Amino acid sequence: MDIRKERDSIGEKEVPADAYYGVQSLRANENFPITGTRLHPRFIDSLAEIKKAAALANCWAGKLPANLCDAICRACDEILAGGLHDQFITDAIQGGAGTSANMNANEVIANRAIELLGGQKGDYTLVHPNDHVNMAQSTNDVIPTAGKMTAIKLLGQAAAQLARLEEAFLQKSREFDDVVKMGRTQMQDAVPIRLGQEFGAYAAVVRRDIARLSGCIRELRAVNMGGTAIGTSLNADKLYVHTIVPRLAEVSGLDLIQAENLIDSTQNLDCFVVVSAALKTCAVSLSKISNDLRMMSSGPRTGFCEINLPARQNGSSIMPGKVNPVIPEVMTQVAYSIIGNDVTVTMAAEAGQLELNAFEPVIFYKLFESISTLANGVSTFVDNCVLGITANRQHCRDLVDGSVGTITAICPKVGYQMAAEIAKKAVRTGAPVKTVLEDELHLPEAEVDRLLDPYSMT
Repeated sequence: MDIRKERDSIGEKEVPADAYYGVQSLRANENFPITGTRLHPRFIDSLAEIKKAAALANCWAGKLPANLCDAICRACDEILAGGLHDQFITDAIQGGAGTSANMNANEVIANRAIELLGGQKGDYTLVHPNDHVNMAQSTNDVIPTAGKMTAIKLLGQAAAQLARLEEAFLQKSREFDDVVKMGRTQMQDAVPIRLGQEFGAYAAVVRRDIARLSGCIRELRAVNMGGTAIGTSLNADKLYVHTIVPRLAEVSGLDLIQAENLIDSTQNLDCFVVVSAALKTCAVSLSKISNDLRMMSSGPRTGFCEINLPARQNGSSIMPGKVNPVIPEVMTQVAYSIIGNDVTVTMAAEAGQLELNAFEPVIFYKLFESISTLANGVSTFVDNCVLGITANRQHCRDLVDGSVGTITAICPKVGYQMAAEIAKKAVRTGAPVKTVLEDELHLPEAEVDRLLDPYSMT
C-alpha cells in the first residue's frame, strides 16, 4: 500500500496515500474502536455545512483568501452531495469532546481542497486543516452546533412519520365510529365506548407528541457558533462572529440563530435533555398504544379479539397457523430503547464540568439513534399495522350485551345500591342485565332498551 507521512503534536505517522483523512483521524480510529458505528451521515453533512459557512464568513471578513474559500466550499459541496463519506472513519463514541470528529472533517475537506487546487493530498502548505478549514472555530462550538443541526433534521423526519400515524388513527376513528365495545378500567368491565373513540384518543396523544417535538426544534435553533473554545470568541474576527450563524442558516436552510450567551451555550447541554425527554414521552405513549392493540387483538379464540391486526409473518416455528402481533411488539421494543437512551443522555449532560461538556459524542450517538428508530418504528407501525386494522363488530356488541357494565346507566333512575344488587344478581345467575332489570323493576321492554342502549352511553 502506498503511504504518505504526516506529523501532529504526538509525532509522525504513516497514512494511506489515497486517504482524504489524515493523521489525527487515523489516531482516533485506532484509539476508539468502541461501537463499530461511524458518524451519522446527517452529522457529517452538518459538519460540511459548518465548514462551508465558516469559510464564507472568514473570506467576507478578509481573513481567508478567496481561492482557498472556493476550494473549501467545493469540497464541502461534494460531501453534501454524498461524496467522501467513507473517509469519515472515527467512531460515533470517542474521547476528546468530539475533537476527532471535527478534525476528521477538517482533514477530509483540506485534502480534497488541496486536490482541487492542483496539489497532492497531505501538502498542508496549500490548505491546512487547522489554519484554514478550522479558522475561527473550535471543536467546542462546531460539534454542539453540528449536533443541534442534525437533531433538527432528524426530528423533522420523525415528526412527519408521527403526523402520518395521527392521520391513520383519525382514519380508523371515523371507520370504527359505529362500533360499540366495552370500555375497561383496571382490566375489568367498565362502561361502553366506541372503538372509534379509542382510536381518536390515540390520535390526540400523538398530536401532543408532535407538538412537543416541534417545541424541541425551536429550542435547538440557538447555536454557539462564533464562541470558539469556551464562548469568549477567542481567535475569531468580530465580523466573522457576527456573520457566521446567518451564513450557516443560509447554507443549511435551517432557521438558526446565535445563542444570546455563547458561554452558557458552550457549557450547558440541557437542550438535548429536553429533546430526549420529549422522545421518551412519545415512546411511552406509543408503547401504551401498542399494548392496547395487542390486548384488543388477543386470541383469536380465547382472548378479547375485538380487532384484527394485519398478519405479517408466521408466529411460531412449532405452532402451525399462529400469527403474532409483531409490529406492535417492535414498536414497544423501540420505546424501551429510547427510554434507555434517555438515561444515557441525561447522565452525559449532567457530567459537564466548568466551561465544557466532554461527553457530547455519546449524547449524539444515543439521541440520533432514538430519533431515527422512532421514525423508522412509526413508519412500519403505520404501514404494516394501523392502516390494516379491522374490527370484529358483532363480537364487540356481544361482549357489551353480555357485560354488567351497562348497569351504570340506570343509577340515576334506581340509585347506586339497587343498581349494584341487579349487577350482582346478573353476575351470579349469568342472566343478561336486561332480563334482570325487567324481572326486578317490572319495566317495559322499550324502557329497558332505552336505558341500556350502549351507543347512547358513549
